[in-house]
Amino acid sequence: MEIIYFLLHLLKDPLSTLQDFLVHYETFTYVFIATIIFVETGLIVMPLLPGDSLLFAVGLLASSTGKLDIQIIIPLLIGAALLGDNVNHFVGKHFGSFVKSRKQILFFKREYITQTEAFYGKHGGKAVIIARFIPIIRTIAPFVAGAGSMKYLKYIIFCIIGATLWVTSITLTGYFLGSNEWVKHNFEKVVLGIVFVSIMPIIWQFARVKLLKQPQSI
Repeated sequence: MEIIYFLLHLLKDPLSTLQDFLVHYETFTYVFIATIIFVETGLIVMPLLPGDSLLFAVGLLASSTGKLDIQIIIPLLIGAALLGDNVNHFVGKHFGSFVKSRKQILFFKREYITQTEAFYGKHGGKAVIIARFIPIIRTIAPFVAGAGSMKYLKYIIFCIIGATLWVTSITLTGYFLGSNEWVKHNFEKVVLGIVFVSIMPIIWQFARVKLLKQPQSI
């Protein structure tokens, strides 16, 4: 029950949770953050962990407290994300049929796979990069890649690019905005804004396809 309560609090307020953890456990916070990023990307049954907001909070705290070294945290979290991706890819390759046969496992629903498979079909290899910036889909994407026909070499190249861009961009955004008081008091709004901007290309592509399908008036 304590673990469930902690996860719910992390989902609700990742900045405060991370602040408290940093106060009590100091350098062990590096392990904690890396574990969360690994679990979110590596365990298909845990797609609801706050990856984007956690990265932003890490950057913000590194800037405002000086207790986290940004030069350590960025490569550490890129490594954690890549390790998670490869574990998830392995699960998809070897246990894809079993997971697909279940309607729901913990926080994971079978419909997430269907949506992600459609996403891959539309965007191809670059979907690995795009998916990294979309909550839930970034957890399902490595699994679908493993269960599908994408060759591992192609997958891992896109995977490295996506992990590097995701961790670096969001963490540094939090780092450089960490001294801004408005950002500190409007943390949730800023994170939602980051997520919205990251999925804008998908929204634009969807809108463009819809407009092209509309019958032309004479």
